[in-house]
Amino acid sequence: MENLSDEELERRYNELDLPPEQRWENLDISNDFMFFKVMHNAKICRGLLSRILPDIEIGRIRFVETQKTMRDNIDSRSVRFDVYAKSDKRLYNIEMQNVNEDDLPKRIRCYHAAIDNAAMKKGSMKMYADMPEAFVIFICKFDLFNKGRHIYTFKNFCCEDKSIELKDCSTSIFLNAKGIMNDVSPELKAFLNLVLGKSSDDKFVKDIEEILSTARHSSEWRREYIMTSLWLRDRDEKQRIKSFNEGKEQGLQEGEERGIIKVAKSMLLGGANISDILRYTGLSLEELKSL
Repeated sequence: MENLSDEELERRYNELDLPPEQRWENLDISNDFMFFKVMHNAKICRGLLSRILPDIEIGRIRFVETQKTMRDNIDSRSVRFDVYAKSDKRLYNIEMQNVNEDDLPKRIRCYHAAIDNAAMKKGSMKMYADMPEAFVIFICKFDLFNKGRHIYTFKNFCCEDKSIELKDCSTSIFLNAKGIMNDVSPELKAFLNLVLGKSSDDKFVKDIEEILSTARHSSEWRREYIMTSLWLRDRDEKQRIKSFNEGKEQGLQEGEERGIIKVAKSMLLGGANISDILRYTGLSLEELKSL
């Protein structure tokens, strides 16, 4: 796909018939592609973390990776992080989530496991006590818990006594851009409003908008976005075809099994010999007994 001419890319891009909010000229910070690009800027990433975690000294961001894939081993399912950042003492995973897919709590569990596995593989940890503090943060355009809060922070506590914290240095945070409570700083609220497409005079927001404006005039980024959109379209189409074929095969198999069971039942009611039924239908004796 990288070898396609600009004209061919444009033709295929227009054939995608994307909704207006997914067209290149209309992309904002809530779009995955733009979020990756903006957060790759360590200064912006640190600024956002400072607003989400005002009681923590973020320190110098040593590196920021976007679309980072974590895999425990060759047989395990990979986990892809939107943004993966590391400071001197902490690890951060930041995700932009536009749609409620009802699996975020379990996804956050997997993301924490992936972060821990990656940290342990580095070889710098000689003891469990050396494990860095880890934060997984989802920035949502919806209220996952329907309580009106802008921020929901989760740590591990004792069920019998909530005053006892496990102190495993693991924190999960869900941000809700549509919150209605006065529970976050004006600076974080300004960013969450930007996620919803609302501008403000906040300097941090202005810095992000400037990066977005520059990005929209980048032919290199535009080409990359088009290729990403085409790749996603091809991937989804292949998945649809695979799911259809698997469903069709399963349906045929289930239909065949129902037919065999129906025949076996008819033979049983007709008084046929057990050995004849087993030989004719291919069922096991245990399966036949269950009928």
